[in-house]
Amino acid sequence: MVILQIALQGCLRGCQVEYGLTADTGGHIRYLLELVETSAQDPSIERIDIATRAFASNYSKDYDTPCEVIDAKTRILRFRTAFSGYLPKEALWTELDSFTEALDAYIRSQDTKPDIIHAHYADAAEVAAVIKQRHGIPFVFTAHSLGQVKRGTFTQCNTSPPQEELDALERRIAFEERALQKADLIIASSRDEAEVQYADYTHYDPGKIRIVPPGSNLDAFQNAPTCNRIDQIINRFLIDPDKPPLLAIARPVTKKNLATLIKAYGESPKLQEKANLVLIAGTRDDIDSLEPEIADNLSEILYLIDKYDLYGKIAYPKRHESADIPAIYAYARVRRGVFVNPAFNEPFGLTLLEASAAGLPLIATESGGPNDIIKRCQNGILVDPHSTSSIREAALKLLCSEITWQRYAKGGLLAISAFNWHGHVSRYHELLGRLCRKPEPQPRFDSFLITDIDNTLLGSPECAKTFCRWRRGQVSLGFGVATGRSLHSALDILSMEGTPYPEVMITSVGSEIYFLADNGTTYQRDDTWSKIIAEGWRRQAIIEILAQVPGLTPQSPLEQRRFKLSYLTEGQTSLNERIRTLLQDQGLACTVIHSHGRYLDILPALASKGAAVEHVRQHYGLPKERVFVAGDSGNDVEMLRAMPCSIIVANFSDKLVSHPTLTHAYLAKSSYARGVIEGVTHFRKRKGP
Repeated sequence: MVILQIALQGCLRGCQVEYGLTADTGGHIRYLLELVETSAQDPSIERIDIATRAFASNYSKDYDTPCEVIDAKTRILRFRTAFSGYLPKEALWTELDSFTEALDAYIRSQDTKPDIIHAHYADAAEVAAVIKQRHGIPFVFTAHSLGQVKRGTFTQCNTSPPQEELDALERRIAFEERALQKADLIIASSRDEAEVQYADYTHYDPGKIRIVPPGSNLDAFQNAPTCNRIDQIINRFLIDPDKPPLLAIARPVTKKNLATLIKAYGESPKLQEKANLVLIAGTRDDIDSLEPEIADNLSEILYLIDKYDLYGKIAYPKRHESADIPAIYAYARVRRGVFVNPAFNEPFGLTLLEASAAGLPLIATESGGPNDIIKRCQNGILVDPHSTSSIREAALKLLCSEITWQRYAKGGLLAISAFNWHGHVSRYHELLGRLCRKPEPQPRFDSFLITDIDNTLLGSPECAKTFCRWRRGQVSLGFGVATGRSLHSALDILSMEGTPYPEVMITSVGSEIYFLADNGTTYQRDDTWSKIIAEGWRRQAIIEILAQVPGLTPQSPLEQRRFKLSYLTEGQTSLNERIRTLLQDQGLACTVIHSHGRYLDILPALASKGAAVEHVRQHYGLPKERVFVAGDSGNDVEMLRAMPCSIIVANFSDKLVSHPTLTHAYLAKSSYARGVIEGVTHFRKRKGP
């Protein structure tokens, strides 16, 4: 497979990248270089070309070199455009036409065309869309960050940037809209990006998005030694250098929100007593020679240091090398410090993985990828990046309790195995390979299996492996899942377990249905189903009424959907009947589902797993006795009673077997996926072939 990567922003070269040299020379370059380094190790990859823009500058002659060889398979190709100098990302749109023509001419001159294009940022997607149209090459899009999120930050901060900046932002958002429309696949870093950030776009298509969390080369950070030179560089700023440091490593650009971190520290004498503040904010010589955004942010940092009189309590070195970063984390670790990422939005957060591997607890923005990292590793606290009190309270919680610090520091070690490049590239190549294949029509199914995921299909790795082997032999049996998870959460866990792609995804407790597209990679949302269940659904009215119910706590924003409201009930098993009655009295017909003793989901009256399964059955034109359904808990009841061939796995909960409407269900002797196989075998024997 030949992969063409397109990345236009910042100062890109194969080694010794000067991160922070410009506002656009940031984490996306590191992501790209580490991605291609690992990707090239796969024998199935023949060549990787990185297409970028050539420009003359005082930074280095490297950026005007037409071809830079990185390794035997990988090279950077630089194409000259109408303007010869460096341009920030806001101005790159003027060069897209000339860059596209140069790249197109290059592709036409080659004996072998790329099999697939991967565009980084929406300006690159503008180029990729034209190349796709001319050459029929599919393209993948990674946003890295989104204009809608930046616009939302302006609203939250009640700021009004210059009209020129607003115009550039609107242009960027228009590019992103076209990228969502034209790309064959969108790779997101986190659920927040896939389900919240992209949802603000007109061309949002959740079935086209797959979450592939970035990896990181973390070996250098685990047990990294301290370094006397780094100690001296930091300690020369500090009166008491033995205090635990609050460490932040970020480019000094507005979206990284370093000013709020300084305010949180400056407003709290107690926090200043407990810790120093260490800011590793890019490299600089003369601030006046830097790009305006970086210069403005550094000036604000210096102003705030002076305003709060933080001299002797805060370190802000002028220079560091990439090779110094492990020792900087080690400096913080040996002093029982904490790593802080206060960004307004963090698409993923590679520094969070580094800090975790180094043994530091985290304080991180609740907006973006840190949700996924901290949920998986249980190694830190999410905060509102706009709230100084939220940051301050989290810092004091970690600094004032050695037990809490140790627990979160230990949890961070999971990052090494959970977020590695080989795992990322394995999933990445699998997706690219599927897109490169010719579309195959789906086989005709004479029967269909739809199963719950958690504690039914999955829950035992050995049972899951057995199911995968069994599934390969079931050519005429369609396979689908019905789950309380969102589409992307479900796809993520199925991918991690190596489960075959389902032909149907019934998600969010039956409120959403997706069918596998002909390309075998993406999913198409069933908008007909959405229109059916929308009838009579008054979402905001339900939210307002349930806000007054004691003992009912909304789950996180990621668990809330257009047709699903999710709450925690603190074990009150009778609460669902009271809520159903309360809503009915207000003229709000809903489906109320309580499961595992604490989860409560509110759906439209016409939505449930059972109704969704019936909708899928009719879609395929199958008789009811040819549809097998399997579950384990209370949120599967509607599905299990809707079909005559219902399977309850042996590890069931919520007293499922004694439910009065499930007397027809088969109770498997086996648990998890083996119980599912057992149930299908039982009904096939009973019904005949």
